[in-house]
Amino acid sequence: MTVLQTRLRQFVNAAAHLQLMPVLSSGDDPLIGGQAVIEGVMMRTPHSYCTAVRRPNGEVVTDESPISRPSERRKIWGWFGVRGLATLGQALKLGFKALQFSAVNSIDEEKEKAGKGPTEKADGKTAEIPGWMMALNIAFSIGFFIFLYKFVPLVATTQIQEVTGWLQGNFGFSLIDGVIRLAIFLTFLTLVSRMNDIRRVFEYHGAEHKVVFNYESGKPVEVRNAQGCSRFHPRCGTSFLMVVMIVSIAAYALLPFEGFALQFLSRIVMLPVIAGVSYEVIRFASRHGNLVMVWLVAPGLWLQRITTKDPSDDQVEIAIHALNGAMDLERRQGGELIVA
Repeated sequence: MTVLQTRLRQFVNAAAHLQLMPVLSSGDDPLIGGQAVIEGVMMRTPHSYCTAVRRPNGEVVTDESPISRPSERRKIWGWFGVRGLATLGQALKLGFKALQFSAVNSIDEEKEKAGKGPTEKADGKTAEIPGWMMALNIAFSIGFFIFLYKFVPLVATTQIQEVTGWLQGNFGFSLIDGVIRLAIFLTFLTLVSRMNDIRRVFEYHGAEHKVVFNYESGKPVEVRNAQGCSRFHPRCGTSFLMVVMIVSIAAYALLPFEGFALQFLSRIVMLPVIAGVSYEVIRFASRHGNLVMVWLVAPGLWLQRITTKDPSDDQVEIAIHALNGAMDLERRQGGELIVA
């Protein structure tokens, strides 16, 4: 495989992972949670995180670091309506860092398969993905998200309205817009799940859920116990995304703007507001209403039949390795490990 082909494959994989990042990570403010990455898992505790990746030679490489909650750095990040954005922002930042770490080792995997050995700098450290490639990938992913989930549904709904004469009310227009957005999302998930590399990530996603369930059960965290746990976890980011889609239908129905340009721009501007409100909805339901919470997480659990797959023992071992690394760092900092 040439360098150009390797870079192209990494670009496509990274772009798909960036689109899936909210699905692959915990959707709330987890005390114990994680995210699947390329050939590995990132686990986080209240003040630590650890990413573990298995390289093709069997070596397990890790990246760990202490972290702090946004509200511990600035009180404003703990305020109602703002804390959700801060939590989501930190989760995406950590997720991107973990994805970059795993992608670097994925590039090394390609070179090792070609018999060239890993790419290393003069100081012996693994070479990183070029900054321009990651910047281009982020820009492409943001543009792709806005085009696919904001522009396309609005165009389709507008065309339906013009051709049929229906959807004169804001709610009806927003409802059809939301249904189209959900259909696009499900189609995208189904298609990318057929990619071999993404399927591997979904298996690691299942391993992450099983290990978190194993830890929460109070039983010793080991492969056998983890494999006996469910791969469907209610705190998965898929539940958060489903709530976002429901909230967006109501939010867009309240917007007074007419005309395609204003409607499109308002949907982009409203993204932070919708994310913040969705976080508060899940937070309230999880603390005050078990029945409501069941209805909120149910669609996310159904969706996990696509976004999680049964992992192998080797993949579960990586998830355990990541959790142990995060917990060890948490203990060294004097932190208290609490089940979310």
